[in-house]
Amino acid sequence: MAPYSVLVTGANRGIGLGLVKEFLKNKEIQHVIATARDPSAAKELNAITDKRLSILQLEVTCDNSIKSLCTQVEKIVGDRGLTILLNNAGILLEYHTNQEPKRADLIKNFDVNVASVAVITQTFLPLLRKAAAQLSTDEFSSSRAAIVNISSYLGSISGNVWGSTPRGFLAYTTSKSALNSLMKSMSIDLKPDHILVAMFCPGWVQTDMGGEGAQITIEESLKDLVPSILKLSDEHHGGYFNRDLTAISF
Repeated sequence: MAPYSVLVTGANRGIGLGLVKEFLKNKEIQHVIATARDPSAAKELNAITDKRLSILQLEVTCDNSIKSLCTQVEKIVGDRGLTILLNNAGILLEYHTNQEPKRADLIKNFDVNVASVAVITQTFLPLLRKAAAQLSTDEFSSSRAAIVNISSYLGSISGNVWGSTPRGFLAYTTSKSALNSLMKSMSIDLKPDHILVAMFCPGWVQTDMGGEGAQITIEESLKDLVPSILKLSDEHHGGYFNRDLTAISF
């Protein structure tokens, strides 16, 4: 059984755009909603002609923008609610331990990668609960209601052997660890609602963020990631996974 609707944030390029294209390949999905800070500038996204696609504006750091998006999404999905909220939008601002402190850069990383995800998720909970309520069983699945988050292996505290790296990942890795902690807590809070929560590392992907030296293409990442998202069930609730659904230690 496929999800009725999917919302992908940060869908104007990279992994977000790829996710939109992959979900649209599944003809059972009725609505794919893609967000971008400036939809008019998202040329590749606008080139998609599938009528199931809705492209909406979202500035993730603006609460009014988030509320407006939720109102628009509710009109699209109706009484069925939103099946999958896919928090993909993120930022990587270079930050090193051995540099001049820049509070603004630290705050920006956390605002986009953690605080915005929290606010977006909380805002969309009524629509996710509406989707979950379509079933009366105790099961968890991505075809019922799910919050899926694009995290990173760099967010693993137990696996951190690289520090801030030469590329300056200090603020980014710390924000992804915080995202994992946020979602682990939310998974416990949302268990009574039967809303599945999971975090994924898509791999080191050749995007603007990942760089040309990354290990895999977007297509190679999504070949595993999207099927894994669609396989999510009770055993995956609150988990942190590689794109092939193998577990990552927090």
